[in-house]
Amino acid sequence: MKIVLAVLYATLALAACTPTTRTVGYGSGLEPIPGSITYGGQPRTKLTKAPVGSIVPHHFFDRYGYRVYETYIIEPDRSLRLTSRRIDYDVFDH
Repeated sequence: MKIVLAVLYATLALAACTPTTRTVGYGSGLEPIPGSITYGGQPRTKLTKAPVGSIVPHHFFDRYGYRVYETYIIEPDRSLRLTSRRIDYDVFDH
């Protein structure tokens, strides 16, 4: 009986372990959130020196204090396309 309880507790402990980040990936129709580079429209300045297809990383804290990592790609018209977002929910990091 003790072994069954030990296995049950171990299973519950492992089930309680959840990742502290959430990644929203490619092609999912990401919308900018407050703090995103493209929130409220494209930036006023054009990225003229960066090659088309370049990756632009960006990180910021959202309104809840979680760290947000975003990745953009420079399009042929020099606009930025949001391709991925990762939110770090680990409260011990900040």
